Amino acid sequence: MSSFPVVRMRRLRRTPALRRLVTETRPHASNLVQPLFLHEGLTEPREISSMPGVYQHTRDSLRKAAVEAVTAGVGGLLLFGIPVHKDPLGTGASDPDGILQVALRDVAEEVGDATVIIGDVNLDEYTDHGHTGVLGPDGDVDNDASLERLAAMAVAQARAGAHVIAPSAMMDGQIGSMRAALDAEGFQQIPIMGYSAKYASAFYGPFRDAVESSLTGNRRSYQQVPGNIRESLREVDLDLEEGADIVMVKPAGAYLDIVSLIAQHTDVPVAAYQVSGEYSMIEAAAANGWLDREQVVLESIGSIRRAGASIIITYWAAEFASRLER
Repeated sequence: MSSFPVVRMRRLRRTPALRRLVTETRPHASNLVQPLFLHEGLTEPREISSMPGVYQHTRDSLRKAAVEAVTAGVGGLLLFGIPVHKDPLGTGASDPDGILQVALRDVAEEVGDATVIIGDVNLDEYTDHGHTGVLGPDGDVDNDASLERLAAMAVAQARAGAHVIAPSAMMDGQIGSMRAALDAEGFQQIPIMGYSAKYASAFYGPFRDAVESSLTGNRRSYQQVPGNIRESLREVDLDLEEGADIVMVKPAGAYLDIVSLIAQHTDVPVAAYQVSGEYSMIEAAAANGWLDREQVVLESIGSIRRAGASIIITYWAAEFASRLER
């Protein structure tokens, strides 16, 4: 027998109180951001078929959902608008009376500064072709023409009451273009949360149902290659050079290595988006009794925080915030 004492790792795992005492990383409610969808013209909230428990809201139900999320203690709300009318330029995206600007004003009026109100800057919900930018004569996305539209959208959101602008279109130079436009209109105080490492992922499928996307092709020419790491670091560096205040990784679960790498690479806050496919897979498995829904949700959120994200965008934010510390 060895003369050395046995190291008893299990001693600190023996009771719930001991396990709680020695937990190194735990997400807080204030780390969570709740995505919310406002659909133009709805008279009743409508559940998204591929995302059970998530709704396209009316103006009234959006206000109620915002209040519930704030009461639960979430750190922020990420708003998306779903218009009735779409066109090649996505003109509704920058219309002062467009559906997302309506959502921002309604939520700002309802909850004020009690949480952080974030506007998604992307043309895909507003274009009849479903791409995140404007198409050129060759049918490809015209990067520079798209920048003008996205900058106009960012300014419209700031005027409507957004506390943070979150461009997700993945156009080269979008952060710098929006920063210049916001500053020129007197919105120097509005931070930009860049979707810096946004991968061309298959996990986005249910989200396209949520926003009723018109896309028939794909976005691989402007979203990142799933197998690449250095590309993400370069995208983060470029966004920071252009004035990003927060950087994001999307999706979260399949890219926790990227979350960790970027968190070590930069000293700005890092966000991660637990996307629709991640949500729907867990909900489907739980509905079939294959796993413990609550434990798996909390474990998945905890893994994102452990990887280094200080901001976690998740469709479970409002529901599970009450189970976390504030």
